Amino acid sequence: MKTQQILDNIENLVLVVPEFQREYVWSKEQAKQLMISLFRDYPVGSLLIWQTSNPPEIKNKAIDRGKPGYIWEILLDGQQRLTTLYLLIKGQIPPYYKEDEIINDPRNLYFNIKDGEFSYYSKLKMEGDPLWKKVVDCFKNDFDAFTILQEMDINDKDEIRDIGTAISKNLIKLRDILKTDNPIQYVPTSANIDEAIDVFDRVNSKGTKLTEAELVLTHITGRWPQARSQMKQKIDELEKKGFFFTSDYQKNLDFFTRCMVVSMTQSARYSDNAKLKYEDFSRDDYIGYWNKVSKSMDYLVPILRQDALISNTNDLNSTNLLVPIVAHLLKNGCRFLGFEKNSFLYWMFLAVVWSRYSGQTEQRLDKDVYLVMNSQNPILDLVAQIEDQRGRIEVKSADLQGRGSGHPIYKMLYIITKHKKAVDWSNGGTIYDTMGNYYSIQSHHIFPQALLYENGLDSENYLHKKKVNEIANRAFITRDANYEISDKKPSYYLPEVQEKYPRALEQQFIPMDSSLWKVEKYDDFLEERRKLIADGINTFLRKLRAQVVETDLQRDWKEAILRGENDFVEFKSSMRWDYRENCVNKTLEYVIAKTISGFLNTEGGTLFIGVEDDGDICGIEKDYSTIRNKNRDGFRLRFVEIVNNYLGKGFHEYISEKIETIDGKDICIVNVSQSGTPVFVLHKEKQEFYIRASASTQPMGVKEAHEYISYHWNNS
Repeated sequence: MKTQQILDNIENLVLVVPEFQREYVWSKEQAKQLMISLFRDYPVGSLLIWQTSNPPEIKNKAIDRGKPGYIWEILLDGQQRLTTLYLLIKGQIPPYYKEDEIINDPRNLYFNIKDGEFSYYSKLKMEGDPLWKKVVDCFKNDFDAFTILQEMDINDKDEIRDIGTAISKNLIKLRDILKTDNPIQYVPTSANIDEAIDVFDRVNSKGTKLTEAELVLTHITGRWPQARSQMKQKIDELEKKGFFFTSDYQKNLDFFTRCMVVSMTQSARYSDNAKLKYEDFSRDDYIGYWNKVSKSMDYLVPILRQDALISNTNDLNSTNLLVPIVAHLLKNGCRFLGFEKNSFLYWMFLAVVWSRYSGQTEQRLDKDVYLVMNSQNPILDLVAQIEDQRGRIEVKSADLQGRGSGHPIYKMLYIITKHKKAVDWSNGGTIYDTMGNYYSIQSHHIFPQALLYENGLDSENYLHKKKVNEIANRAFITRDANYEISDKKPSYYLPEVQEKYPRALEQQFIPMDSSLWKVEKYDDFLEERRKLIADGINTFLRKLRAQVVETDLQRDWKEAILRGENDFVEFKSSMRWDYRENCVNKTLEYVIAKTISGFLNTEGGTLFIGVEDDGDICGIEKDYSTIRNKNRDGFRLRFVEIVNNYLGKGFHEYISEKIETIDGKDICIVNVSQSGTPVFVLHKEKQEFYIRASASTQPMGVKEAHEYISYHWNNS
């Protein structure tokens, strides 16, 4: 079916969208990429339509039910695509939506009729240039090459001919999108609502798909076929230097792919990354970015091995911990300066202890990379993220209770044990760098399992098993030493170790009170060792922190504005003044509240008030004129009232605002931290829920919000 006919069917309420579909959530970038694909004659996928005479609830009730026996077409898959086309071709909101439901309206997308480029409006780039036309206007057919050339001051006949030819060619190609055939799959009229929804779910959730990292790597290898082999070669090179990645090769290619994305875009996201436009990168670009990543790893690995005593990615609970560090090296010539090395190691170990990326990985990783790339004090900001996430950074003995070898504190115990230069209980050699079958490090039960099960603990009892396998009952020794000790009582073999190697027990945080080495004192032993381990970790981290130089440099806000909007930065031209209507518009206050709530419900961010979408600074002086106290204090007082009215007084602890002067104009900078609880916007006596995604504030329905809240705050 031709695109023109499909859009006409939407307009005539023949093709409708069911209520159970999600709202229009595409970003402006996704809309632009759709037009680029269609303009280039790329396939964009098929549509799924259910033909029925008994339609379900339809969005916006956009249906004429007074047609007995009529067969309607219910759009099950492809509504984001068709909504975008309707907006950009007809220039109107499709009948199944209302104006305020289109969050990211793409209708300010422009088309360069000479060069065939698509871009959203930029005053600096497009003002006064007759070659830039709104995409919507291009489909109205009320101008052609001749009328455009009349607007241009060109005298050279050859130039007129060449430009005219290019304009005609591009306009025809763009308008031919209306003639594009769209493959359609149909769910038969015999299907009922449950069967139709089942098909909808299967289309949207079933099947094996490439991971996002695999898709990115596929694009890279399309331009640079050697990319995959180069990454594998780097893994082999690092192993020769004594740094071992885990055995899952693809997982490690994901790590290097992530680093490539950071190098290319200064963002850690695979998807919803506005700068990750593969057509913008050549083979030489990819090679250049890879060389920087490779150089950064060559610099970082010796530091991990020698300073951090990390010899294997298994010592870390995620290779993602290395991504922000690589981002810093990429930004700073692949090297640390001054105290930066210890500062980043301090953060890395904190991230190990508190499992920084155990949940919401994409959001947290992207936020951390953003801070590394933009903050004047990245370490302080990175540490603050962990404090906000966990509530504290100090380890307590209770954190170890019932925790086994799968817990991140166990990995941290191994790290600090190596830093204390602990020796093996059999041969006296350091436990670091001991490799091979007989001398590889093993996790030893200080009180043997068999001994504990023989003395009151039940191997079938889950809680007893947790107590037997606690971190506090583990030590790190070689296989040879483990074999020698076997099932001996600690009251028997620990005195021998103490006599043979006087500091060996202390190096592994073993309580030196020998009365605790008896099986009947096992609970007391665990309690005491938990304290020793917690104190050992805290002492280790405090020593590193003491070497972190804390500076208080003022941030270059203008530079941050020039970088544009993203998931953590949003621009608003005003808080109350409507520049389009040239009057006060209190609805804009609601927009400000929505944006802040989106930051609160995600990973935080910065809102600049007094800055246009394109980064032009317009200031907030117009807002001053609309409030009682027509100055900074009056503006800030009104801002507080907006937060109180729409969000609630209890959320001020996560929000701070200040007014700065840039280029002679006042702007308000609102810094927002992630909230400890869900935040709803009270609007027209209804509770609304928003998050940040795709560099915009997006609403969630009741079901989506419930699932998001359950996951986001239960994993924080």
